[in-house]
Amino acid sequence: MSGLKKIAPDVALGRDVVVADFVNLYGCRIGDESRVGPFVEIQKNAVVGRRCKISSHAFICEGVTLEDEVFVGHGVTFVNDRYPRATTEAGALAGDADWVCEATLVKRRAAIGSGATILCGVTIGEEAIVGAGSVVTRDVAARTVVAGNPARAVRTL
Repeated sequence: MSGLKKIAPDVALGRDVVVADFVNLYGCRIGDESRVGPFVEIQKNAVVGRRCKISSHAFICEGVTLEDEVFVGHGVTFVNDRYPRATTEAGALAGDADWVCEATLVKRRAAIGSGATILCGVTIGEEAIVGAGSVVTRDVAARTVVAGNPARAVRTL
């Protein structure tokens, strides 16, 4: 089976972007020569820079910006709402006006290992490395390796 991509018409794809099957892309921007693996979702207002690699099963939500040459491992999840709720206090289903999207920035040449979770409102510095399975709850300095839950600095590069 081939061609099972869901790419909305409002997606801006750069030159020579490779998108695998079984993806869901809408309202996002993906830079030149980036690669998007299977079973990836990239939501509206997310930005992927040039020459990025997004591995399978990653979830890149609204408010996330990946600068150029960022690596996102398999099953990485970004979070954009610090206090998520399914309903309002009145019991109605929550809508777009009932939450605050908090931006996350991943700087140039950073790498995020498989299975990591990146909470909202953080910046991952240039060339930083997030270890597999880590939970990033605060900013990561440039050229620093972090690991664990919550992620803590292990060493500098």
